[in-house]
This record gives sequence, C-alpha cells and structure tokens, in this order.
Amino acid sequence: MRDFEGELAQRKTAGLYRTRRQISGPQRPALTSDGRSLLSFCSNDYLGLANNPANIDALRDALPETGLGGAASHLICGHHDAHHELEQRLASFTGRSSALFFSTGYMANMGVISALAGRGDTIFSDRLNHASIIDGCILSRARVRRYPHGDVGELEAMLAQTSGHKLVVTDGVFSMDGDVAPLKELARVCREHDALLVVDDAHGIGVLGPEGRGSIAAQGLSEADVPVLIGTLGKAVGTSGAFVAGSPVLMDYLVQKARTYIYTTAMPPAIAVATRASIDLIEKDDERRQHLQALVDRFRTEACALGYQLMPSQTPIQPIMVGDNWTALELSHALEERGLLVTAIRPPTVPEGEARLRVTFSAAHSQSDLDRLLQALAECRHLLAKQDVAV
Repeated sequence: MRDFEGELAQRKTAGLYRTRRQISGPQRPALTSDGRSLLSFCSNDYLGLANNPANIDALRDALPETGLGGAASHLICGHHDAHHELEQRLASFTGRSSALFFSTGYMANMGVISALAGRGDTIFSDRLNHASIIDGCILSRARVRRYPHGDVGELEAMLAQTSGHKLVVTDGVFSMDGDVAPLKELARVCREHDALLVVDDAHGIGVLGPEGRGSIAAQGLSEADVPVLIGTLGKAVGTSGAFVAGSPVLMDYLVQKARTYIYTTAMPPAIAVATRASIDLIEKDDERRQHLQALVDRFRTEACALGYQLMPSQTPIQPIMVGDNWTALELSHALEERGLLVTAIRPPTVPEGEARLRVTFSAAHSQSDLDRLLQALAECRHLLAKQDVAV
C-alpha cells in the first residue's frame, strides 16, 4: 500500500503542506477566517461583485420562478430558459456568435480541449498555463508540446515543423504571474500555420478591455482572430460557472463532444439569472475598473519603493517574488499577524524556487485598505533581507 502518511510528512518538511481556511459570512475584503477578522488580499473577486446587493436580489427573485437545483444534465431536461438567455447574453457581451454555459472553469477547459483535439492531433500549450488546461491536454490523448512562456517565435518554429490538426491554447491573463499573453502575435502565427487558437480568459473577463470584455477585446481581436474563448464567472463576474464562446458550429460540436458538459447536472438556473444581472453591471461600470487600476498602480509604485520584487503585471494580480518556500510562508504569516490575509503560493502551482505572495486587488478595496497593506509590508521587509531582493 502507498505510504500516504509518509508523503504528507515529506510535504510538511518541504514547506509544501496545504491547509484549508474556514470562512464565515460573504466573500468581501473584510473576511472572518477561522473565527478571526482579516483584511483579504487574495481573492479573485476583482470587481467586488461576489457580495453585490443587486446581484443577490436577482438571485433571490429568480428562485420562485426557477427553483433551486438544475435537476438534470443539459441534454436531458436540465437546460432551462435562464441558461439559454445567459448564453445569449455572454455571446453578446464578448462579441461572439454564440456561447455555451459550463458548470466550472475547470470543467470548461477539460471539456473544450479534450473535445477539440484527440489522438493524432497536436496541442501547443504555454508552459505556464493553468492546471485545468494541462489536464485538458492530457485527457485529450493528443500529442502535447509545451512552448516557453509567451515565446511566439519558438511556438512558430514548432508549428512549422508539425502537420495535421493543431491546437494552440493559452491563458489570456496568467493566474500566478499576472501578465497578459501576446494574443495578437499568437493569432497571427495560428492563422499562418492553420492552427486553432483557444484562449482561457478567466482572469481577464470583467477587468480588461472596453466595458470589461476581456484581454482579447483589449487587444482589438475578433472571433476570427481567436475562434475559441473560454471564461469563468466565479472571478470578476462574482457568481459561479463558466462559458465557452465562438461560432454556432463550434458550440454544436461541443454539445456533442464535450464530456464535462454532457455528463454533469446543469447549474442552478437562478445562478444564470444572477450572472446576467452581474454582466449588465460590469458592462456599464467603468468606475469600478478605474478604481481597481488606481489601486494597482499605487501598489506597484510604493511596494517597489519598499524594496519588494514585483512581477511585470499591470493586472489586479500582483505577485511578490520571494523564492524560498519557507520564507514565503514566513512573510505570509507575519502579514496575518498584522490582520492581513495574503497567500503564499508554492510549487507545484509555481516553478521550483519561485515561491511568492500572490497579492490580488478588488474594486471593493479602499485606499485605506491599501495603506494597511503597505504599512504591514514595510514592517515585514526585514524577513526578505537574506533573499537579497532587488529594489
């Protein structure tokens, strides 16, 4: 029998052991974690909509009409009017011909990638893609070639050497680094080498681009440039679920082939109603995005002045590079002692030797919240002295 206890002990020794927190109350910057009040800087609720009163009202008002559960898969009797209306709204919002509503972002990536490629095909995946993309590639049973992070030249050389059906898949915004993929160049090489481009814009939807339409729209690209867009609804949108958007033929194909869509119970229809309300708000609320960007810009200026090494990101994801697992944990714990929740991210989520604190901002944060974070970082800077962090 496998030595489970031994493996857990090894993880503890290496500083890789993970534990869960128990959160009480709604998701917002001021959290109650394991009974203690903390100011959180580690949520993906970038626009502060997870606890938005209007969206909560939309959910509550929908329940008498829709009921609570989805009851069946979409292909049995679970595809509700609310799901269909959300799909139409998502297509309109993202500038796509049609869309398909999935239960989670992980399931969307697994289902879409494994449906669009299979044995005999080749998938080209950015080396820093999310675990759900990696697992979707494995599930497809296609040949998988990983190209260096954001290296379009190397990808192009790999594409030129490969025949047959080719799929290129990338995050739009990389979840642990916060940088944005070079989508214009990726679209160009995919077009020139007859490859299908798939972009998971989980961390761009709602935050980037005109009216929050995401990283693809921010770079002026269309459905013709990026045929397959995947997005999640549990981050900036503040609800739950995910979607894929593209041509009607593609959506029909996925209904027939995407196992994570076919073989799961549909999401509660009331969630779809609340999601539509949230998208309506996102589309017209540039003020939230402007406030969010102001927080990011100020943090970058003042954290760098304190001597912290930030990664090259202009998004709400602002990682502080540390390196050593134990030092990252020590810094995270020191911040928590000061009432701040900032998570230490360690391998295998990030490469060996690249442990970091993943600071994330929300439009629900205030400038005084940022004051507290910067003051605590100033008090804890000595913990990184041995790391010789560059200013």
